[in-house]
Amino acid sequence: MQKYISKFHYLTQDLSGRSHLEQVMIACQNGANWIQYRCFSKDEEQLLDDINRIAEVCDDWGTTLIVTDHISLISKADIQGIHIEDMNADFKSIRKEIGPDKTLGASANTIADIQRIADSKVVDYIGCGPLRITLTKPNDYPLLGINGYLLITEEMKKRGISIPLLAVGGVIADDVDALLKAGVYGVAVSAAVNLSPDPSIAFKEIYKKLH
Repeated sequence: MQKYISKFHYLTQDLSGRSHLEQVMIACQNGANWIQYRCFSKDEEQLLDDINRIAEVCDDWGTTLIVTDHISLISKADIQGIHIEDMNADFKSIRKEIGPDKTLGASANTIADIQRIADSKVVDYIGCGPLRITLTKPNDYPLLGINGYLLITEEMKKRGISIPLLAVGGVIADDVDALLKAGVYGVAVSAAVNLSPDPSIAFKEIYKKLH
């Protein structure tokens, strides 16, 4: 069953001055229909408490809530899916664990990663990156740039891979038009909104480019 995948994935992040719940409330108030809760600073009990409160907000707004990596929480909270950042994960096993109805997202950096994900036949969308250097998730993966996405999407077409591909990693509002022209399905954004002087304005700017 093909699931709905938004073109704009908003990711929360650990910030000293704004909680994940506050980030979610700002995003929902400005039109978010897809939120990925991404937290690595809390234990499971704290995560569950956070997610339960966030799920209530998302439910009020009709917003899809995805959680990064914490598979054990999917049966304990009202969340719609999981995004797995481990590119070498066993996606078939994860799908068995979460069931057929939950959304499963995966991270990728190369066409080889994407092919492996596609071959699993159980992943609903791919977050591919990074576009440029990002401090939100420091890593040593090669930067793709706009042209890198163009090469990847062209190769996906040749191989008959049709999984929605989202650009992630340092994406800002000014990138959106070029990324869409390069063939990506949508974008995933955190710092461009969360670290901006006015997150509401930053969110709306990106939202308008995708809708």
